[in-house]
Amino acid sequence: MLNIPSIQGSVSTEEWQLRCDLAACYRLVALYGFSDMVFTHISAKLPESVSGPEHQFLINPYGLMFEEITASSLIKVDMQCNKLHDSPFPVNPAGFVIHSAVHEARPEAGCVLHTHTRAGVAVSAQQCGVLPISQQSTFVLASLAYHDYEGVAFRDEEKPRLQADLGEANFLMLRNHGLLTVGKTIADAFLSMYSFENTCRIQIDAQAGGELIPVNPQIVSGVAQAMRVQTGGLGGAFAWPALLRKVEREAPGWDT
Repeated sequence: MLNIPSIQGSVSTEEWQLRCDLAACYRLVALYGFSDMVFTHISAKLPESVSGPEHQFLINPYGLMFEEITASSLIKVDMQCNKLHDSPFPVNPAGFVIHSAVHEARPEAGCVLHTHTRAGVAVSAQQCGVLPISQQSTFVLASLAYHDYEGVAFRDEEKPRLQADLGEANFLMLRNHGLLTVGKTIADAFLSMYSFENTCRIQIDAQAGGELIPVNPQIVSGVAQAMRVQTGGLGGAFAWPALLRKVEREAPGWDT
């Protein structure tokens, strides 16, 4: 059992709230079965009121399972993934390459969430990518981009290509690798990943059955137009309080 001292008294109220939300997000990713032991990351950008003009982020301590993450264990880093405060835990600079690339290209991104789920990797390996065969897929297809696999993402030279491929999309399928969502808030990024993951699970399940029925292209384009008009995309704020109650019931202790 880890015994991590609380740092609530040494950070601002804004930073502590962000830490609590991000820790809850890690717990939710574990609860919903989206984690890959210790090998993916969720990053949250600190507001300028806390960090000043320098970009600073919160990220998981490398080596902790997602269900172990707490608000106090999260590590504050700069754009090079250097630790900005004392912590007994290491950080994983290689894992932050993708996240720093997205945050650099998308300054409005408050949270970047990356997974290696079985269904997500399976669809990422399919030539067709995401198929328009479910209601969930229409939300994803409204803002989806693809990035070809270049090996383990630890080289900075990959960043410009990833940024160009992502563009203004909020869903990124990393070919042969996994899924990524971009959100203005932690809640938005999580709800987007929930939709992305279920889109992939439904697709794999449907492909094991009979002939597929595609959604009418006009409906797909209509959803894309509606989401462009609707500020915040899927809008995770309405679901977040209920999700926090779930974490409190099933994985308490994140907010310490």
